[in-house]
Order: sequence, then structure tokens, then C-alpha cells
Amino acid sequence: MTTIIFAHLAAFLLGVSKAGLKGMSIVFVTLLALAYGAKPSTGILLPLLIVGDVMAVTYYNRHTKWEYLIKFLPAMIIGVIIGWYFGKDLPDDIFKKVMSFIILISVAIMFYRDYYDKNEFPNNWWFAGSTGVSAGIATMLGNLAGAFSNLFFLATRLPKNEFIGTAAWLFFIVNLFKVPFHAFSWRTITKDTLWLNLTLIPAIVIGFLVGLKVVALFNEKYYRQFILVVTAIGAVIIFLK
Repeated sequence: MTTIIFAHLAAFLLGVSKAGLKGMSIVFVTLLALAYGAKPSTGILLPLLIVGDVMAVTYYNRHTKWEYLIKFLPAMIIGVIIGWYFGKDLPDDIFKKVMSFIILISVAIMFYRDYYDKNEFPNNWWFAGSTGVSAGIATMLGNLAGAFSNLFFLATRLPKNEFIGTAAWLFFIVNLFKVPFHAFSWRTITKDTLWLNLTLIPAIVIGFLVGLKVVALFNEKYYRQFILVVTAIGAVIIFLK
């Protein structure tokens, strides 16, 4: 019963996240990892993410800034391949430690940048490349690219809707790219996991509709603060579980 509750709550929060409340991913990744184990949960989550991506790109498509997506995407694809190679034989307990490490490092960097370094984020090829590769590794090893991609998008100083629309297309493309690795190499996507995905789609839709209402309540300043706070909370949860 607890497993089903965690799964539906995770799907609901995924929908909220895809509506624009970035940072929620840490929470629903944690819930699914608690319910199904760290590595198996990555394959369960991926098709759900793609469902959410479709809704996000449909709603926010007009706000997409393709020049930023093109700048970030190649490095992220490289990171996915690296993450696949090094993660294919990792046991579940190591996956949990990797998740914790990724999030805690991300929170530390984001906190430092927003509250202590008052200079603008670097907006050049090496910053996009390094955060892109890191995001790719993180998304392959645990669907946890959000913190790293947020670094890049916060660096661009894009307004909220452009931030959401560009990130939506980025993750849609990357998540589709990850499917063969999960299905044919790691074998974390199976007929059984796809059937489970079907039962969780209504929760995603409800979460997305709720998220659209909630995201409108945030102005630019508080939206950035929200990203940091939610990411920090998620890091603590996944570290302690």
C-alpha cells in the first residue's frame, strides 16, 4: 500500500514540476527510489517524465529560446553516454550514494552563486559544457539533472516562462534519447514497468493542472528562491533515506 501511495504522489509531483515548479524532481525521484529501489526506479520514472515533457512543451512551446537549448544540449548528450557507461553495473546502494552526492554538490553550488557571488554567472562555452555534461551524467544515473541544468538556465537570467519553456524542450529531447539505454542495456524499462506507468498517468495530468495554477503565484525573485529551497529539502531527504 505504501508503495502505491508513494508512486501516485511521485507522479502528481512530477506533473507539478513539469508545469514549471523546477526543483520538485528531487522529491519524486526520492519517493520512487524508496518505493522500488534506486536503479529500478530510474526506468519506472523515465516514461512518466516523457508524458510530463509532452504536456510541458505543448503549453510552454511559445516561450522556448532555442539558442540556449542548442548551446546546452550537445554537452548533456555526452553526459548521458558517460552516465550510461559507468552506471550499467552499479549496485542499488551505490546509486543511492550517487544521488545524494549529486544533489548536495548542486545545492552547495547554487547557494554560493545566489547568495555570496554577486557577479553574473559565466555565460560561455566552458560553463555550458561543464554543467551540460554534469546534467547528462546526473539524469542518466538518477533522473536528477534539474539542479545542474538550473545552474545553466539561472546563469542565462532568462525570465520565468522562457526558463520553463526552454528547459521543457531540453528534457523532452534528452529523455527520449535515454529510452534505448534503459530498455535494452540496463533493462529498467519492461512491460511491467510500462503497465505501471499507464496507471500513474492520471496523477501526472492532475499535478500538471495544479502546477499551472501554483506557478503563476511566483514572481521572478521568489521563484529563484523557491528553486533553491526545494532543491535543498530534496537533498536532505535523499541523503537521510
